[in-house]
Amino acid sequence: MQHEIGNRTYIVAQVAPLDVDGVRTTEVGTALWLLGFLGLLPFWGTLQESGRTWWLWTCLAGFGLGLCGLEYCRRRRKERAVQQARHR
Repeated sequence: MQHEIGNRTYIVAQVAPLDVDGVRTTEVGTALWLLGFLGLLPFWGTLQESGRTWWLWTCLAGFGLGLCGLEYCRRRRKERAVQQARHR
């Protein structure tokens, strides 16, 4: 496909998206937040002395929000599969 914008021509490749429902992406992101939390946990004392315990809580919040996002993506994937089955 080609797009002409002004005096330039842009060619767009026909490439299918890698992750349509976002479940894998959310799983990886959530796992990374958990690893960050677990990686910082042994340094609790150092973080507390330097006033940076918020790093630990940020990782924990990211993990919790990731779990919420994961549930949302899984429900969306399930609903899309049901809708596709109805339209066949």
